Amino acid sequence: MPRAERPLATGDSALLRFAADLRLLRQKAGNPTYRELAKRAHFSVTTLSSAANGRQLPSLNVALAYVRACGGDEAEWEQRWHEVAAESAQTEVAPEESDAESPYVGLAAFQPEDADLFHGRERLVDELAERMTHQRFVAVFGASGAGKSSLLRAGLVPRWAGPVVLFTPGPHPVEETAVHIARLAGTAPGQLYTDLRADVQNLHRAVRMAVDEDVLIVVDQFEETFTLCRDEAERTRFVELLLAAVNSPNSRARVVLGVRADFYGHCTRHPDLVAAMADAQVAVGPMTTDELRRAIVQPAVRAGCTVEGALLAELVAQAAGNAGVLPLLSHALLETWRRRKGNTLTLAAFQAAGGIDGALAHTAETVYSGLTEEQKQLVRDLFLRLTALGEGTEDTKRRITRSEVDTDATDVLDVLAEARLITVADNTMEIAHEALIRAWPRLRQWLAADREGLRTHRHLTEAAQEWSALDKDPGSLYRGARLVVAKEWAAKEITTLNPVERAFLDASVDQEERETAKDRRRARQLRYLAAGLAVLLVVVTAISVIAIRERDEAEQAQRIAISRQLATQALTIAESDPGRAKLLSLQAYRTAPTLEARSALMSMSAHRDYRTEIQAHEGAASDVAFRPDGTLLSVGRDKTVALWDPVRRTRIAAMTQHETWLKAMAVSADGRIAASGGDDKRVVLWDLEKRQPIGALEGHTGIVREVVFTPDARFAVTAGNDRTVRLWDVAQRTNVATFTDHKDNVTALAISPDGKTLVTGADDQVIALWDMETRTRVATLAENIGAPKAFSFSPDGKTLASAGMGPAVTLWDVASRTELTSFVGHTGEAVIAVEFSPDGRTVASAGNDLVVRLWDVPNRVPRGVLVGHQGSVYALAFSPDSTKLASAGEEGKIILWDPAAPPLASQPGKPVHDLAFMPDGGSLAAVGPDHSTLWDLKTHAPQRIVGAGGNLVNGVEISRDGRTIVTGTEAPGRPGHSLEIWDAAISAPPTSLTGHTSGIMDVALSADARTAATVGKDETAILWDVPNRTRLATLSVGDVSTGAAFSPDGRLLAVATHDNLVTLWDLATRTRTVQLRGHGGWARSVAFSPDGRILASSSADQTVILWDVATGAQITRLTGHKDAYFHGLAFSPDGKTIAYSSVDNTVLLWDVERRTVSARLTGHTAGVRAIAFSPDSTTVATAAGDGTIIMWDRDPERVAGTICGSLSRNLTAEEWAQFVPELPQSDPCAAH
Repeated sequence: MPRAERPLATGDSALLRFAADLRLLRQKAGNPTYRELAKRAHFSVTTLSSAANGRQLPSLNVALAYVRACGGDEAEWEQRWHEVAAESAQTEVAPEESDAESPYVGLAAFQPEDADLFHGRERLVDELAERMTHQRFVAVFGASGAGKSSLLRAGLVPRWAGPVVLFTPGPHPVEETAVHIARLAGTAPGQLYTDLRADVQNLHRAVRMAVDEDVLIVVDQFEETFTLCRDEAERTRFVELLLAAVNSPNSRARVVLGVRADFYGHCTRHPDLVAAMADAQVAVGPMTTDELRRAIVQPAVRAGCTVEGALLAELVAQAAGNAGVLPLLSHALLETWRRRKGNTLTLAAFQAAGGIDGALAHTAETVYSGLTEEQKQLVRDLFLRLTALGEGTEDTKRRITRSEVDTDATDVLDVLAEARLITVADNTMEIAHEALIRAWPRLRQWLAADREGLRTHRHLTEAAQEWSALDKDPGSLYRGARLVVAKEWAAKEITTLNPVERAFLDASVDQEERETAKDRRRARQLRYLAAGLAVLLVVVTAISVIAIRERDEAEQAQRIAISRQLATQALTIAESDPGRAKLLSLQAYRTAPTLEARSALMSMSAHRDYRTEIQAHEGAASDVAFRPDGTLLSVGRDKTVALWDPVRRTRIAAMTQHETWLKAMAVSADGRIAASGGDDKRVVLWDLEKRQPIGALEGHTGIVREVVFTPDARFAVTAGNDRTVRLWDVAQRTNVATFTDHKDNVTALAISPDGKTLVTGADDQVIALWDMETRTRVATLAENIGAPKAFSFSPDGKTLASAGMGPAVTLWDVASRTELTSFVGHTGEAVIAVEFSPDGRTVASAGNDLVVRLWDVPNRVPRGVLVGHQGSVYALAFSPDSTKLASAGEEGKIILWDPAAPPLASQPGKPVHDLAFMPDGGSLAAVGPDHSTLWDLKTHAPQRIVGAGGNLVNGVEISRDGRTIVTGTEAPGRPGHSLEIWDAAISAPPTSLTGHTSGIMDVALSADARTAATVGKDETAILWDVPNRTRLATLSVGDVSTGAAFSPDGRLLAVATHDNLVTLWDLATRTRTVQLRGHGGWARSVAFSPDGRILASSSADQTVILWDVATGAQITRLTGHKDAYFHGLAFSPDGKTIAYSSVDNTVLLWDVERRTVSARLTGHTAGVRAIAFSPDSTTVATAAGDGTIIMWDRDPERVAGTICGSLSRNLTAEEWAQFVPELPQSDPCAAH
């Protein structure tokens, strides 16, 4: 029978009354089981039972689903929920505390006076300050929420010793410049404004007249130049003024811009600005874990507070790798500080505030819920006015004046400002941070409900303000179609017009009526009334057609907006929650196949190793194991032994016999018996076929931490906190031996595959080997190495893997009892789990750093990193066929991975400089510092690794028949710069050909593989006879070269040089045929189209130029390229696509035929240095400076099919309500 609900805690809080009434509602509905309620409500049993446990207020969606399933009044309960939310918020926060005392600023940016509270960006502040001492112009780019404003205001400004002018552009950036420079100079802003409009040199002159030292001009939120300023001419003048101020002789201005990264493309519309930014960009990315810790802890320390360790770990885990999370983190810390316990910021307070993702929404919703209905309408109107709708970018905040807001809104403004949701200045106000637009679901719903209507309102606002500024000139009133659209919108829209807007619209209507009356009088005098009626009919018909078309366009615009929003959310959570990210990207693409949606979906290729996940346990999942039939067993904190179908993600059985946390579990080799143990000091044996307990092993006096079976399952070995290791006869349920050699808790066990050797490890830092037949200790494998946490034997029993405290995984030779090697890569306190694959070629390890690492055993190198957990990982298990890897841990979920699909991982700390596919597409060559590696793309394991004697390998090419591989090397500081020619069929050393006097930076191979070309730092290109291994000729190219390519017909050699030129050489005459001029920076890489008609070149000027090879003319120029230092440019073999490295560690795919960007691939965490297409053009391989190689699938439908085939789920009703509330729920996998 169902277990009775746990009694509610004692007390009379609003939350407890709410939970009690939910339970009463369920009783009145006939007391259905939670399983029955789950079927009606479409939420899980756990979610619904938690809703009525009185410990935490459920979300509104969950509460209403519970009420709906029990037949309650939803409207009544929704009002009740808002009341409880408001009351809970008031009781949670200490009323006597003032936010002025808080060391955290919440959504607002840090200001110069907050410099002592600004921590975590010290390295970036140093870099920026150093740049500003040597450069007169710098542009700081970063995602919304990355902390650009705080970096500039609380980091750079306090470090600057001279005068500072700090402002945001607003709708009139030239006027704003005049106001702030006039304040510095002590002059009238009106005259300066006139001067600035008259001559671009006048800003330079004004600064020189104002002071006798360099002035730092900080233009924060530079993107307002594009979002708020409607005058293209004023935008251009603003940019010209800033650049003239820094480029003029005797300049005393230094300018730094803070720009949102998604407005980089807008900046490139100004050629002079592009040139200024060429070597003057600072990227603000995610904080490292150490930076996050300082940002979290140091402000609390200055306030005399401490941050609980568990809270710090949770915050770092949630924020790591997320560039836009800082305002949400700061707000969550502010809310946690308000709820602190004494002087300690606790995890419980953080959770009560709603966490990083929920704190801001919780604050906004709490404030909103406490308002009257009239005030709620004012809040809606206000936030819609405070948001500027994105045009191909995210929505941004919009600064408005008080005159745009109803005078009745004063009280509401005070409430919102007190909650730090908006900032209010003397005559202006704005949203505290754009993170609120992303994080508050209600605001997202308002914005998505009628975006075309919002645009109509925004246009009306601007027209009304212009009309008012022109002394209500009738010529500026609305007429015709614009007035029709505005009237229709105003008639149906609930948004309140302000007095100026209402007066403007009324005046427009009055004028229309007067003009219409005049027309009617004139019409009565016309002789052809019928013709007039016909014309009127045509007009009415046209208006109807326009209205229908606008409705369709509005619906499509809404779908496009939702698609873009989902795509952004998918990329934001891809590292921390890849499963949900895949579903969001797929739904984005199905909603509307926008560029952003296609990019997000294709970017999920970076996470193809993630197959699916199972929310297995309430609380931590402690251990996991596969049975021979592929089913999965797990145990956890919820006292349950669970059996799972990993394909369908369904639980087959839940077995309970323990009353405490389960810490250990083992399955017999035949899969028929399992053993579980934990805090209750017992080991329970289970019949997995009958799914029932068959006995217990009792004798331990402390927590049981480990249990293993011998291969024949006749014996079980257990260990734990009583410092003993016990051997049990499984059939007799008797303890046949006890080992007491360890002096502390025994934490790790393993039995060799032949059952003869037992290895044990304990907190006494000893690893001991035991003979199972004689039941005696035979050796100490290691001492004083840190407490072991896990062991795993290789399938042949010859090798033992061990892990524990510290970052290393160690391999031991069991026979000689010696260390073979150590794998170092983890960054957490301990490695908790380690597991050999069934084929013995791979070791998996995991621990406190939230990732699973794969290691190649034969070559003793890294193979990949699996990212997706948000808590410590406690257990690992390979499926019997090695095709799946299960990991489980602190979050209670089990993630299933494809161990043959993660991004390839080069040797730690060694970047990849170039890539080349083998002709069959089955292997990939990657080269870099001191290594050349050939990867098997089916297994994602190295086929061959060759060292380079400490040299840098900078280029690689493979012949079309796959027989010849050529590489170019650089020997830093010594002779030895050589072309290496390899025979791919044999493992013999390569032939080394020398001739360069400095490092080789690139190598090219002709289509017939008979000629190779190398270029480098000695300003020469050398041609080589590959079959005969001899030098053919040396060409003087005039400057350092980092890129070379043969034309497909072998007649031309293209060379890119650092004098900004691309030169074409005739190989028959070995003379220059043409020099291509157009780049404004070093030419880096070159690539021919497969038909040889187009040459692509990339440059440090952040562009890629396409050239007509026959005429030497520019075909087009692609912007947004980021200088890749090596080979960040490639043509697809089918000639349809160009791939090139871009800003923000992304890769851009450019459609050659349509001449537009087709996708932006996001997934690398370091700059992309090399790009290569597979021979069939279906895959793009990219390599980054951190050594990671990602294989991207170019077909979005194929990516969609992979997602649908592996995840085995869609968005839940709760997820749909959270992310896509505007649309009815649908199945994005229906087509698959």
